[in-house]
Amino acid sequence: MLQAIGLTSTPRRDRPPAVDDLTFEARSGAVTALLGSRGSGKTTTLRLMLELEPGRGITYFRGRPLHRIAQPPREVGVLLGDVPGHPSRTLRGQLRMLCAATGVPAARADELVRTVGLTGLERRRIGTLPIGADRRLGLASALLGTPHTLLLDEPAAGLSVPESAWLYELLRAHAAEGGTVLYTTDDPKDAVRNADRVVTLDGGRLVADQDTAEFARTRLRPRVVVRTPHAARLAAAVTQEARAARRPVEVVAEDGNRLSVYGSDCAAVGDTAFRLGVPIHRLAEERGGGGGAGSAAGEARPAGGGEETRTPENRAAAPTATGRPSEGTRSETLRAGRGAARRPARSPLRPLRYELHRLLGVPSTPLVVAAVLLVSVTLALLLGRGGRAELPAVVAGWPAISPLPPAALGAGLLGAFSFGEEYRYPALTTGRGAVPRRPGLLLAKLAVAAVVALALGALVVAVDLEVLRFVHGAELVPVPRNWPTLCASWLGLVVGCAWAGVLGAGVFRAAAAGVAAVLAVPVAFVPLLQKMLTGPSVRSAAGLPARLREFAGPQWSPSLDRWLEGALRVVGQPAGVALSLTLTGLFCAYVFTGLRRKARW
Repeated sequence: MLQAIGLTSTPRRDRPPAVDDLTFEARSGAVTALLGSRGSGKTTTLRLMLELEPGRGITYFRGRPLHRIAQPPREVGVLLGDVPGHPSRTLRGQLRMLCAATGVPAARADELVRTVGLTGLERRRIGTLPIGADRRLGLASALLGTPHTLLLDEPAAGLSVPESAWLYELLRAHAAEGGTVLYTTDDPKDAVRNADRVVTLDGGRLVADQDTAEFARTRLRPRVVVRTPHAARLAAAVTQEARAARRPVEVVAEDGNRLSVYGSDCAAVGDTAFRLGVPIHRLAEERGGGGGAGSAAGEARPAGGGEETRTPENRAAAPTATGRPSEGTRSETLRAGRGAARRPARSPLRPLRYELHRLLGVPSTPLVVAAVLLVSVTLALLLGRGGRAELPAVVAGWPAISPLPPAALGAGLLGAFSFGEEYRYPALTTGRGAVPRRPGLLLAKLAVAAVVALALGALVVAVDLEVLRFVHGAELVPVPRNWPTLCASWLGLVVGCAWAGVLGAGVFRAAAAGVAAVLAVPVAFVPLLQKMLTGPSVRSAAGLPARLREFAGPQWSPSLDRWLEGALRVVGQPAGVALSLTLTGLFCAYVFTGLRRKARW
């Protein structure tokens, strides 16, 4: 059961709160519709329930608030607004990435592709999916962890009538398995057809909490819809007869040849038309929105022609949409997924798997690597041709006019994408909001960024060396004696730039900010440190290994002297000091702005 108690949004300026002291329940095994016109606070209510909106109140999901649930995607499935995800990622890649984040087997993605009717579209890019398909993808994302509760914001928006019927049958199958379903709608007839209970909002306040039969009886206004070429004549006759009989009948002309008659029935209107000799092209009874809070604008589907109004009595007999999995098949898939979700899957590798899927699922990664290699090789050949540049700068493709070599810039760009794309295309919205600041996620991004930077740095050096030796000859490209120190400095530079990109984008929530953090090191901090580290008052740490040897005693190994001296030479360079200070500042800013104890992987 879902219990929302005292939900109140934070008011903005002089405006009243969008949701004000809202309390209601959504029962297990039932579909509940949150009904209200546009601007009534339906979406804000869902966001308050998910702790994505500032405000007061609390929501219990089977007796626990969301921040007390260890794995929220396994308790609550969410579809809010547009389907999140990078438009260049494939449908299957998106689901497999979310499987890694949720901790369910990757085979669950293929099961849900079949369940929601997306077979054959697995390799389509998200950005090229039609409206119906991307809503199905959103529902599949919500169902990945086989949650008990589904919170859906207008799930049928943009869907055709058969697709909407299929969607609501799937939601009913989920409720039939004991789950809780809460969805928003602004159409009261939609709520009557597809929900078991209707919670009506108006101005952010609770107006009514009723089952569908009571809602249809008390809050929907019945009418008779008539289509005739003599609409004006029939309207005058119906009105005149109602006045003579002293019956409260209202006739509303719509679209020229269509009438809506309130307070009468088909038999009375048909008799009047027969007596007048007026031809009738359509005569049907409907329940339309009629002057109460929660009634929505828009034409109702007819009860006698077109789609039939589904009441609790006839809902079970609704046909299955053509070409979709049967209800039995969907129920079996949901049961199988729910059984799989009971298996413990918490592991330190979960965020690592997610980050690898995120990195390899978009074309930007291979494009950046290819661009880095091409630019680096070109610069290496140009620098090697002149013969004036030093060999490390030639191999790195680092001209004096460039603040950083291409490999470091590429590593920083990929690092900035790791958080920047999360904020631009929030794939983790279904879990705990856009890009939750979990320590496991940050460590995974730093680890993957470091590995990618190391691989990119080694690949650039290897390719540049081979190209230089092929063009200029092996004798013109000697290996320097201090190559270990040079390698350590090189790899430390690319890894530091990658981490600066990750943390910069994480703190300022944009990939451009991550790239700016990378460029700030050579442009701003290195010149400043060079001025500070040069001069007569600067002290040296050259005697630190000897003092450590005296402090450690006989346990100190001579090989440690060489390693420590090399590390001090690398870190003691202005670029190394600037990178260390930048990374420390960014990490502290990230911790200060986002890490919370309740957010966890």
